[in-house]
Amino acid sequence: MAQKADDWGRLLAASNAGDARAYAAFLQAITPVLRGIVRARGSDLGHAICEDVLQEVLLAVHLKRHTWDGEGPVRPWLYAIARYKVADAFRGRGRRVVVPIEDMAEVLAAEDAPDPTEASDMAKLIGMLDARSAEIVRRIGLDGQSAAETGQALSMTEGAVRVALHRAFKKLAGLRERHVG
Repeated sequence: MAQKADDWGRLLAASNAGDARAYAAFLQAITPVLRGIVRARGSDLGHAICEDVLQEVLLAVHLKRHTWDGEGPVRPWLYAIARYKVADAFRGRGRRVVVPIEDMAEVLAAEDAPDPTEASDMAKLIGMLDARSAEIVRRIGLDGQSAAETGQALSMTEGAVRVALHRAFKKLAGLRERHVG
């Protein structure tokens, strides 16, 4: 195979230099190999469509032969063109792979566990509040204190704590939208 690829490189280099016979020999040498690649990669497309894709590959090789680096190997360059043309054929024909999720239910199931980033995200957002609002949110939202207990600890009325908590939640929602969403 290495000898064949070396021959391909010599033929393509000669054809790029203007040798029509070398170009014909190059196309004759690569066509069966490219046909095999297209059929293997595009087996779901059908024989007739694979032949159409092969023609598209050969046309792309013809139009882009000047892009081949004369120093590098020809085979990867050719295979890349074939791979992209097969992918284009699948895209153009609406090829989609459908895997029923029911078959993967056990594999995809996540354990019921708290999100490990949740606490740090919450701490960052609360840290963006003013000190008093942050303290109210921590005491009521995280520590579970009542509005009355929080008000007593912060020398505020219960009503003032509720108003401040409502404003803090509203501000947190806005911060979350800007920083997370």
